[in-house]
Amino acid sequence: MSLPRVILADDHTVVAEALRDLLAPHFEVVATVADGRALLDSATSLKPEVIVVDIAMPLLNGLEAGRQIKERMPGVKLIFLTMNEDPELAAEAMRSGASAYLLKKSAASELLHAIQTALRGKSYVTPQIARGIQESFIRNPQGRSPNKSLTPRQKEVVQLLAEGKSMKEAAAILRVAPRTVAFHKYGVMQDLGLRTNAELIHFAIRSRIVVGNLGSSEPSLPEVCRAVSSSARGPASAPARGGSGSCRRGHPRSRI
Repeated sequence: MSLPRVILADDHTVVAEALRDLLAPHFEVVATVADGRALLDSATSLKPEVIVVDIAMPLLNGLEAGRQIKERMPGVKLIFLTMNEDPELAAEAMRSGASAYLLKKSAASELLHAIQTALRGKSYVTPQIARGIQESFIRNPQGRSPNKSLTPRQKEVVQLLAEGKSMKEAAAILRVAPRTVAFHKYGVMQDLGLRTNAELIHFAIRSRIVVGNLGSSEPSLPEVCRAVSSSARGPASAPARGGSGSCRRGHPRSRI
């Protein structure tokens, strides 16, 4: 019987490599990608059963990428694995169709359990923030979406500009004309009453179009090895000095 196909999406190479090493014995990891737009392309072409994705992703955040993928592939299981402990953000992820939400400081066995639970058609939320998510659903059953009125294209333009891309650079990434980017930018600013680029950036952060790992930083390699790559077989060994700096267990690394 073939293994379930998985795509990993994380812009930190160390984390992505550790996740690949962890999941490879149990799943067919068909791709690792480092930004939300690459995730959209890979998911469309490779048709995975499971996507493990960080919320904080460049070019297109994991939440918006997940929404677009669920529209195209309703059956795919989205597993959000992030450092962000904001229960409001986690609740928004679950409302948008996620099958699981857990933290990078969780044990590796919890990630494996979350994926297996999702493949059985059930949802999983890490106990570390489950209560906060429940309270969020009680306070806001429909959710709060300050950017609900924006189209997916407008959100993409706003994120790219808020990340410091010029309109020409954003146009190249989106494969549209610069005037199209300008049309969306100034349309959003006019509709929302924004007057400056600084206000546009503030809006992007406030409305979670640009998502950061608030209150924490990405783990170092030893932290990844201990927190992500530990499994029922025991904690992963620390990388050898002078090596590649990964938690690999000896099988070859593949890319697309």
